[in-house]
Amino acid sequence: MSVPADLVLRGGPVHTLAPAHSPATAVAVRAGKIIAVGGDAEVLPHIGPATELVDLGGRALLPGFQDAHVHPVFAGLTMIRCDLHGANDADGAVAAVRAYAEANPDAEWISGGGWSMEWFPGGTPSRHLLDQVVSDRPVHLINRDGHGAWVNTRALELAGVDAGTADPSDGRIEREPDGRPQGTLHEGASHLVARHIPEAPPEAMLAGLRAGQRRLHAAGVTAWQDAMVHPDIQRAYLSAAESGLLTARVVGALWWDRERGPEQIPELLARRGTAGRFRTTSVKIMQDGVAENYTAAMTSPYFDGCGCQTANAGLSFVDPVALREYVSRLDAEGFQVHVHAVGDRAAREALDAFEAARAANGANDLRHHIAHLQVVHPDDIPRFAELGITANMQPLWAAHEPQMDELTIPFLGPEKAAHQYPFAALAECGTSLAAGSDWPVSSPDPFLGIHVAVNRTPPGETAEVFLPHQRLSLTAALTSYTLGTARVNHLDTVTGTIEVGKLADLVVTDRDPYGIPVEELGGTRVLATFVEGEQVHADPAW
Repeated sequence: MSVPADLVLRGGPVHTLAPAHSPATAVAVRAGKIIAVGGDAEVLPHIGPATELVDLGGRALLPGFQDAHVHPVFAGLTMIRCDLHGANDADGAVAAVRAYAEANPDAEWISGGGWSMEWFPGGTPSRHLLDQVVSDRPVHLINRDGHGAWVNTRALELAGVDAGTADPSDGRIEREPDGRPQGTLHEGASHLVARHIPEAPPEAMLAGLRAGQRRLHAAGVTAWQDAMVHPDIQRAYLSAAESGLLTARVVGALWWDRERGPEQIPELLARRGTAGRFRTTSVKIMQDGVAENYTAAMTSPYFDGCGCQTANAGLSFVDPVALREYVSRLDAEGFQVHVHAVGDRAAREALDAFEAARAANGANDLRHHIAHLQVVHPDDIPRFAELGITANMQPLWAAHEPQMDELTIPFLGPEKAAHQYPFAALAECGTSLAAGSDWPVSSPDPFLGIHVAVNRTPPGETAEVFLPHQRLSLTAALTSYTLGTARVNHLDTVTGTIEVGKLADLVVTDRDPYGIPVEELGGTRVLATFVEGEQVHADPAW
């Protein structure tokens, strides 16, 4: 006699994304695991008197999505602070700041973020705009990509940042003609002010995590790697894991302090561990900045607004020779290493470091990965597969949009601009692909990223296809957001596909992604999300 299921979902296409699979229309779940996949013949025998039956009504069932690079605690905090993500331009951002300040008269600092560089001339908002609406309290607002801050005059005064303040080694103070700070602080320069902001209390960190988790579950995300886990963020995860509030599976990438060296490794080892669904087994190293503010590390210099080559080729935040030592040491200690590399020089420096680690320690199964990979030199593309390094993509960025067309392509020059987001080239060389959103830098909705990965155009817009030869197939894009990221997080034996014996982490979508034109992928909505067979999100339309 068949074992009765706790949950059966049937009546729609089931895309298992397993390497070898047959068409399916039903899934049975018991005790959080999948016990049957197929048609009615395989699943109906598992229906018992207590089985919950879900009629898919023709809607699709897929594995739960997994985000390889995301910041949900920071995103959640922004959602409950001064959140500018709903603005569309500079005027909207200033209005949002004014509204938040008026609604929170007792807030010592106005902090939050979500502004976009393309809203402002040169991508650099002025302190004077903020001074018009908040002059008596300090304001510090992180930009949408997390690589700079917009501050008011009061914040600069409290931090003691003035015309005589030197640029830090890992950042730049945007300046007015007389040398005074203009109000935009790039990369490490933002910390000159941020370090004066009072720490968020534990209850606020936990609230941020819960808000971030709700948003990710609503997008169908059931597991992720948090790409920047400081001790306060780790405490929030531990609290949620121990209390049962953490319903997702999370790998925390412990933050590597680039102002320090290998002396921090014992501290990282002391923080490594597992609590419930949360593990701290990865270390995140930020090797460079971003192209829009010319801090991404490139193999050749940027161009200026007149089309002339400059002397600036970006910043390597960690000395490349030291990086090889650090990665080798972390690899020897059994840490996975997760590197931020936007520019082609940073990607090469990361690959060199992983090559040095393999030479020193031998091959292993730590599954190191490099995130972002906006510009990759063609000579380095085969090295990913050769070294077993996963390409951690943020596909939503690989399209023509204002930040790309106005603040990136003109300053990269035609050669490097043609080397952007080489997803297909990496896949053709046998590279393992994982995908993430980098939320709150960009939307956490996987279908928006999948749309761009497949089409190389912005969702819902008619635009020129961006480097069309780098488009991925729908299956490759879906796999990168499921099994590919599960592999990075060492969850591929228990999640990432719909197969008997795996955990029932599942999503129901309002349409079959294989049954619509690829140009409509971005409009796909998640109606329900399940973790181990328990529903953690339901859309009102479900």
